[in-house]
Amino acid sequence: MSSKEMFNKPYRWLVLMAFFGVAAMSQMLWLNFAPLVSFVQLKYGVSELMVSALLLSFPLLYVLLSIHSGTMIDKKGYRYVIILGSVISAVFSCVRIFDSSFYILLIGQTGIAIGQPYIINGISKLISDWFSKEHSAMATGIGTAGMLIGMTLGMGLTPVLNESIGFQQTMAVFAGISVLLTLIFVFFGKENNLEKSKTIALSAVKEIKTLLHSRSLLILFMIAFFALGFFNGLTTWLEPILKPNGINAEQVGMVGAYIILGGILGSVIIPALSDKFRMRKPFLMLGCVVGMILLYPLCTMSSITMLYVLGGLIGFFFLPGYALLLSMCEEVSGVEKAGTATGVLMLAGNAGAVVVIILMPLVKGDAVLWTNAVYLMLLLLIVTLILAFILKETFPKKEV
Repeated sequence: MSSKEMFNKPYRWLVLMAFFGVAAMSQMLWLNFAPLVSFVQLKYGVSELMVSALLLSFPLLYVLLSIHSGTMIDKKGYRYVIILGSVISAVFSCVRIFDSSFYILLIGQTGIAIGQPYIINGISKLISDWFSKEHSAMATGIGTAGMLIGMTLGMGLTPVLNESIGFQQTMAVFAGISVLLTLIFVFFGKENNLEKSKTIALSAVKEIKTLLHSRSLLILFMIAFFALGFFNGLTTWLEPILKPNGINAEQVGMVGAYIILGGILGSVIIPALSDKFRMRKPFLMLGCVVGMILLYPLCTMSSITMLYVLGGLIGFFFLPGYALLLSMCEEVSGVEKAGTATGVLMLAGNAGAVVVIILMPLVKGDAVLWTNAVYLMLLLLIVTLILAFILKETFPKKEV
């Protein structure tokens, strides 16, 4: 079977769903401890700062390894690199079963964090290999929906399992799921393009310099910095932001769940509409505008029902922008440099996450309310909207 024949076969959906699984795995393992901060503190007698290392290690290591994973994808192929990242993550998820020491837990979590960029950064290359330009955003949306489902499972399933079967058994369950999803990708995550590129790969530094000469790519990287910085800042500090409004921790968890569930739905629908109308830019701008309108009410309202609605709407319109950014990045950089370009995009986004997560409590200061931090997030959205406005449309023109 030739590459062209395979392109139109249903097998591409099997490949996409195999990636869906390992992408979900990486996010699930990352957020296992987000709802267990107090439990881990009590179990191991460590500070909140130490427990936060279990979560902050992921964006920090993503920044360090994103470029390497991207260039490796361009040189060795996405299948090899995604399998490498999946195996690393699955192995270190097994390390977490040995729960006698907090530091063993931290080693396991750090190993999983190392594997994450090698999984996630393969998405653009995989999509461009199996799907046409007309369906790339929709396929990317499905792939990113896997990440969001993984976040939901990590935050929602972990405390339930921990309560019912205990901590060590919970870690064993997630390790088993990780090994299974890795094996599924090993067996089904094939590459479609049988004719490998003959070009000699540039060094990482030269390749990045080449990419940064593109005005459109530079703007996309800046959008990723501000947009992912905003979203990570919001989700990280949502509980203390809403607490003064009389919202308890369980209710905050549900608001977060509605944001993610709205994002899952939006990541399937909005990129598909973007493909149908052959436009990326208007949908990217729409997400920013909706976020700007709904952010302040979300952070100041005390009605839990309205918070669920607002959270779902923000998730539905804003989170699909992640899939759109990935598609636009590949459309501008081209297939051969898609891995490195995605790596730089994710580096920028995770750098933004680290900066904003640290900056928000500093901006808040000693005040009880997080009003200044909310204004900071609004500023980030305004800057993102301006950048999206000046960005040129990236959807490829129809060939005549």
